[in-house]
Amino acid sequence: MKSTSVATLAYVIRRLFQAIPLILGVIAINFTLIHLAPGDPATLLAGEFASPEAVERLREEFGLNDPFYKQFLTYLGKVATGDLGYSYRFRAPVLDIVLDRIPNTLLLLFVSFVLSMIVAVVLAVLSARRPNSLFDNVASSLAMVGYALPMFWLGMMLILVFSSQLGWLPTGGMYSLRGERTGLAMVLDMARHLVLPATAFAAYFMAMAYRLTRSKLIETLREDYIRTAHMKGLSEREVLFRHALRNSLVPVIAVMGLDLGVMVGGAVVVETVFTWPGVGRLMYDSILARDYPLLLGIFVVVSFGVIIINLLADLVAALVDPRIIYD
Repeated sequence: MKSTSVATLAYVIRRLFQAIPLILGVIAINFTLIHLAPGDPATLLAGEFASPEAVERLREEFGLNDPFYKQFLTYLGKVATGDLGYSYRFRAPVLDIVLDRIPNTLLLLFVSFVLSMIVAVVLAVLSARRPNSLFDNVASSLAMVGYALPMFWLGMMLILVFSSQLGWLPTGGMYSLRGERTGLAMVLDMARHLVLPATAFAAYFMAMAYRLTRSKLIETLREDYIRTAHMKGLSEREVLFRHALRNSLVPVIAVMGLDLGVMVGGAVVVETVFTWPGVGRLMYDSILARDYPLLLGIFVVVSFGVIIINLLADLVAALVDPRIIYD
């Protein structure tokens, strides 16, 4: 019988190999869709008053005159060597541009995810202890509202209230233009800029995590082993947190791992509304500029990131419940 560590390692390797055709499919679909979109990047780069000769030179320089299949095969060959191409707009390697923005997006995602999970679990525990109580009904109603509100609308309302009307928080960006860029002052300045986008981001996922955790926790509290734990004299706190909550979080972690992929898509909306300099804002700008290599590079990096996130979510679920063993 294989040990748990060996089985987990084999599972990780198998998942990574399974990711290869998935990434190839993502590249093929997005490459096709992007090249079918209207607009000529060479014309945008050359400018409105450029001569036809200048536009043609740009098309030759970036290989836009090559047949579609040749462009696709050339791009696949470059991706295999770690070369995601050269940005039309920034005149720099795509991988360098994306890697420069990833930490900003990861910071926003991490803060939003942690905030949403902490609030969701606390509210779910309080609701599950007394289902159908006043607190449970209010929390469930607020969760439904948070789930239904579009992120862009919530973001604009937060800016309108807390920035424009009250003046408590900045409207967007990651730093103040005249703020300190070192030490504690930089951290506090960044934290102020992070409050509104993280709140807009967390609202949707907090509502989803709350509903999943509450439902699973109520179901778990009705299991026979929970009654047995009470009969053994264990305190309600110990039964709730050590037994019920731990088992209830396993499917929630798996589902929220998938939702992290959705959060990457939501980053485009939130980062655009709050002008947060992350991958989502970069994706929006690359669409407007018809920067095909940059847009494709973002899709490749994001797809690989989502695969890694889902893999980590599965491993975390295994740590929470040691009975999960990957054969």
